Formats: sequence, structure tokens, C-alpha cells
Amino acid sequence: MNFVSISKDMDDIATKIVDAAYQVHLKHGPGLLEKIYETCFCHELSTKGVTFKRQVELPIEYDGMIFNEGLRLDVLVEDCIICELKASEKHTKVWDAQLMTYLKLANKRLGFLINFNVPIIKHGIKRIVL
Repeated sequence: MNFVSISKDMDDIATKIVDAAYQVHLKHGPGLLEKIYETCFCHELSTKGVTFKRQVELPIEYDGMIFNEGLRLDVLVEDCIICELKASEKHTKVWDAQLMTYLKLANKRLGFLINFNVPIIKHGIKRIVL
């Protein structure tokens, strides 16, 4: 875990994110499709009064041009925390690199990788702070 300092407000939102993931996993466990987890996760966020956007396009600047295709954030919470959701048997280092790149490109500091396809959800949550 990375313990770089973030604001109290952001930390409170992060707690709600982890709780939302926990609630979804408690109710459904592993074995569903990522899209279903995303729907349920966002519902849990809304019950906690947390605002979010799903499937947010992230433009890429390259060679002086802006490209709007290609990158999508699974869930952007309170316009400050990126949540990348997975439903896979194995965690790969590519996911870490993906989220770190998304954080840099979106100019955000905090993100979560949440893999719901694990027996115990705490083993499927990774917090990354830039």
C-alpha cells in the first residue's frame, strides 16, 4: 500500500468506495461479469450519496493532436478518484500500469483497482496514490 498523504475529504470518499465494493462482493461474491459489478458498485455509491460518472472518455494528446478514442475510465468518483473494476482470476501488473497512466493523464492523485473475482474482497482492492 502507498501511504502518500491525501485530503480528509478524499479519504472519506475513498472509505465509501471501499465500503461499496465490500457490499457488492458480500451480496454477489465472485463469478459475475465486470459490467454487472460496475452497475452494482455504482448503485452502492449512489446510496452513500457519492456522485460518479461511468465509462468516462479520457482524451490523449499525442504529437500536438488530441485523440478522444481509446481510453475509458470505468468509474470516476466525485470527479477526483478513478476506480478501475475487474472480474478476473489473476491480478496483473498491467492493471497497475493502466491505472497509474490514467491517473497521470487525467491529472488525478488517487485511484482504486477493484477485482471482484476473489474469495475475499480485501485481496482484490488496491489503492494507488500519485
